[in-house]
Amino acid sequence: MFTGSIVALVTPMDEKGAVDRVSLRKLIDYHVASGTSAIVSVGTTGESSTLSHEEHGDVVKLTVELSDGRIPVIAGTGANSTAEGISLTQRFHQSGVVGCLTVTPYYNRPTQEGLFQHFKSIAEHTDLPQILYNVPSRTGCDMLPETVGRLSRVKNIVAIKEATGNLSRVSQIQELVEDDFILLSGDDSSGLDFMQLGGKGVISVTANIAAREMAELCALAAQGNFSEARRLNQLLMPLHQKLFIEPNPIPVKWACKALGLMATDTMRLPMTPLTEASGLIVRQALSDAGLL
Repeated sequence: MFTGSIVALVTPMDEKGAVDRVSLRKLIDYHVASGTSAIVSVGTTGESSTLSHEEHGDVVKLTVELSDGRIPVIAGTGANSTAEGISLTQRFHQSGVVGCLTVTPYYNRPTQEGLFQHFKSIAEHTDLPQILYNVPSRTGCDMLPETVGRLSRVKNIVAIKEATGNLSRVSQIQELVEDDFILLSGDDSSGLDFMQLGGKGVISVTANIAAREMAELCALAAQGNFSEARRLNQLLMPLHQKLFIEPNPIPVKWACKALGLMATDTMRLPMTPLTEASGLIVRQALSDAGLL
């Protein structure tokens, strides 16, 4: 459940900004049918930063309900306060999620020792498997391989989503962890290279709109068929890149609407809709990938 194409799922909203249950069901059905390995609910792409704590919990639990055992659901549980991270994680005990994805604390920029103590404390307050999430471009905080190695020895810390785009991190982390510790890419553009170096999958933004293709890409990589995987990846590369032409998830929500996967591309402030100029670029990327 922590390998292959794992979608960092968008949170669909209606025109008033309320969570759109009908579109959420449609998205889940799409991923089940397309072979997506698992769903991350309310991560960065799911707009965790603009949902209230109550809404955050409700969306994760609704995703589990609508999935109905057909696809594993991983809860996004990141926070910049350790106490808040523990509280959010414990909210999902007995909820049906298979694990938690926890981003490094943002804005307050802790030391490496602070990162170690933060994640260790959260893990000690739950039996749910924990996936570390390192994305310094978003958080202003980079968790170094040595810290990952220390944390990998905590029994229920089982994986990391490494989203620096720095491929040297794969071997650096591998040298410091046991063989059963799972490395996942958090960067679609370098995800295939990451898997070729030993990663087990991608927590993907692109999978929101190219779910079958991303599932096939990851399956080919797992089989060692990198020549065919690279052909498919080149087809998807415009999406990997153009879905970040404006801050995520602005472009991918626009693309989901354009493909009829959800009713609106509503964002909550301070996130704003995709500009017309960027929309033309994303539309062309969809066309180049054969999705339009």
